[in-house]
Amino acid sequence: MQTIEPLIIKTYKAAIQLRRTSGKQIKTALMMLADSLEKNNVTILKANAKDLAKQESDNPRNDRLMLNKERIINIANSIRTIRRLPDPSGKVLNKHKLNNGLLLEKITVPMGVIGAVYESRPNVTFDIAALCLRSRNSCLLKGSKDAEHTNRAAIALIKKVLKENNIHPDCITLLPSDRESVNELFTATKYIDLLIPRGSDSLIQFVRKNSLVPVIETGAGVCHIYVEKDADVDKAVNIVVNAKVSRPSVCNAVDTVLIDESIAPVFLKQLQGPFDENKVEIFGDAQAYRLLKGYPYVKKAAREDFGKEFLSLKCAMKVVKNMDEALSHIQQYSTKHSEAIISRNKKQCERFLQEVDAAAVYSNASTRFTDGEEFGLGAEIGISTQKLHARGPFALEKLVTEKWILKGNGQVR
Repeated sequence: MQTIEPLIIKTYKAAIQLRRTSGKQIKTALMMLADSLEKNNVTILKANAKDLAKQESDNPRNDRLMLNKERIINIANSIRTIRRLPDPSGKVLNKHKLNNGLLLEKITVPMGVIGAVYESRPNVTFDIAALCLRSRNSCLLKGSKDAEHTNRAAIALIKKVLKENNIHPDCITLLPSDRESVNELFTATKYIDLLIPRGSDSLIQFVRKNSLVPVIETGAGVCHIYVEKDADVDKAVNIVVNAKVSRPSVCNAVDTVLIDESIAPVFLKQLQGPFDENKVEIFGDAQAYRLLKGYPYVKKAAREDFGKEFLSLKCAMKVVKNMDEALSHIQQYSTKHSEAIISRNKKQCERFLQEVDAAAVYSNASTRFTDGEEFGLGAEIGISTQKLHARGPFALEKLVTEKWILKGNGQVR
């Protein structure tokens, strides 16, 4: 196996030069990258077609892998949004003079080198590259074999734009897609400041358990929606359908629907039509299974169906007695990503918002909004489900750390 240490070292050295790069250069490069992406969409799409051809046609993860002209335009617009956001580095957070005359400042500075390990989604290559460039961080990108051709085409385009703007091209590096190379990232504590896994729960846990480099988890999204007894049934159906069907392969799609027993017969009867149209497979507990008798895609839920991130047109359902039981279920199975309640009872909504421990908690809205772009933060590296440093959309504003600067005139202690 060939070592990737030379690539890591080159990226580390490029980070030093990137810190000296002007904001104007970076913004111009991002503008050119967005324009070039749209102009060269055929090249990217051809590479993406090669990756898709390697997959089984019915693989639900193909939606994550697939690019089209509309998605490329969305990626380009996301890059333009990142360009317009304020530079997160170089901000003065604190400034005052000490009694001994020392001038003390606390400023924001780039992390340095960020490593990202991710699966399938080639848009992540552009998102992370743009975010790291805007915040003056070098990045090491470890994509999966599923998106190998697309990622290579993307990096070739990015490096071309960097060279044209006199920005060191080694500041953004695509690593080999083989699994062995990821182990070198785990021990490169001298050169890598932060490691971010983005993908399945198994990938995230593997990185977290094995890395000596600090890790921020962009967690798996086992998302719940609780349809409370005072819910508007029409709104509840629309929200649940949107949260499950609009894009089932993403982390903010709903995985388990909890329904208050007093409203369950009406809600489930009304939900069957739109779920049937989309062939949504339901894994229901005993009560839900009985109420869904006749629905063609219902199965009895096994214990492991609760707490599962389906990433497809599948959904678990459970009928609960009240809010207490719903909260207890969420506490047991939540990955602390996104949780929602649907109710016209403001008191119950406020209780849910206060008691549920998750990065994003909703009342009367779809979980599909948990997204850096939707939050006005631009693209994100992922949705952080932990509590240190960053929580929720891990976007541009969180790609910096702090530095203390002291200016003296001969002071000694």
